[in-house]
Amino acid sequence: MALAIATFLFITLLSTTKASAFDSCASSSNNEELSVIPIYGKCSPFNTPKPTSWENTVINMASKDPQRLSYLSSLVAQKPNSAPIASGQQAFNIGNYVVRAKIGTPGQLMFMVLDTSSDTAWVPCSGCTGCSSTMFAPNTSSTYGSMDCSAPACTQVRGQSCPTSAPGACFFNQSYGGASSFYATLSRDVLRLGTDVIPNYSFGCISAVSGSSIPPQGLLGLGRGSMSLLLQSASLYSGVFSYCLPSFKSYYFSGSLKLGPLGQPKGIRTTPLLKNPHRPSLYYVNLTGISVGRVLVPIAPELLAFDPNTGAGTIIDSGTVITRFVQPIYNAIRDEFRNQVKGPFSSLGAFDTCFASTIEAVAPPITLHFTGMDLVLPMENSLIHSSASPLACLAMAAAPTNVNSVLNVIANLQQQNLRILFDTANSRLGIARELCN
Repeated sequence: MALAIATFLFITLLSTTKASAFDSCASSSNNEELSVIPIYGKCSPFNTPKPTSWENTVINMASKDPQRLSYLSSLVAQKPNSAPIASGQQAFNIGNYVVRAKIGTPGQLMFMVLDTSSDTAWVPCSGCTGCSSTMFAPNTSSTYGSMDCSAPACTQVRGQSCPTSAPGACFFNQSYGGASSFYATLSRDVLRLGTDVIPNYSFGCISAVSGSSIPPQGLLGLGRGSMSLLLQSASLYSGVFSYCLPSFKSYYFSGSLKLGPLGQPKGIRTTPLLKNPHRPSLYYVNLTGISVGRVLVPIAPELLAFDPNTGAGTIIDSGTVITRFVQPIYNAIRDEFRNQVKGPFSSLGAFDTCFASTIEAVAPPITLHFTGMDLVLPMENSLIHSSASPLACLAMAAAPTNVNSVLNVIANLQQQNLRILFDTANSRLGIARELCN
């Protein structure tokens, strides 16, 4: 099959029309559509109960953000062969989106977590100890092959185990914060995304899992490192993709993922992507300031400055739920927000600035200032509402105090209903308004 350079992979999650009008969970007959499903959505292939309320879903997911931030803060590749191969240990548990992908010949369907802060794909394979019931069967694929230690890709995985005397398969072991780990063989096979075919795709074939936080059907990395989807499909997608994440408010999610340069929004506002050789997977941007209403919040420049040596700066991440700032930055934003809203204030889950929704009209907008671009967050991206009580909360928080507290993370709640463009070829990130629901 010819490789189609600008295939648009549209998320066919669900429209907001009533489900009774059509079978919204059926596979599309259009082979160019790529289904991507939130784990709490109606079409989730996993046994996740329907949320009692969307704010409880967000609170539950946000409670696991600290583990995610701990992982992001640990992504320091001290040498080439120590680059991480997998996502944070909470990637599935914090409710990321999963994508339909087919591996092998004939293709075997797997629902894999999408992660912008990870590179290499990995899936549970048949015979895996501790894995879910859905596994990839290498022995039924005519194009599958394991990779030995002489393969250049083997130097890119952390924790590899290679024989010292004779050539052998490239095995590796990954652990996650002491809670979960997996053992895998570096492999290659055909990866199919919609109508696109990527031959000889490198991924980890998992043979053993310990713990419960590994995504049950694997992970597809959209990071910018050497083993990522973008690098392995450079001739197909030219290092470009974008997504529009749907709101958590509706059980019937919709949104879109577009891979490749064609069909991306024209005239989109952009800011430069910054490269950190110590954290090669992450998408750093230069956040220069934050405004609350018309007030530019006083923040010491060094708290926002990009520093590759310490990992300081700001990243865009699809796996963290609510935006987290280092403590002094968050405190300054929160205090100015409270000064304008007046209160009284209470707490709800991870949110410490909740107030009566009856005075929501006075809540000021939050503006993120980037180099060359300002993003005024829609109110639905900066506030979360409680259905159990008439409360609205500022939907941001401080970075956990027990992890590297130099990293600011722009998370998926603040990205919803925006088209986020990642253009690694031109080192830029773009943002445009778009209704994803």
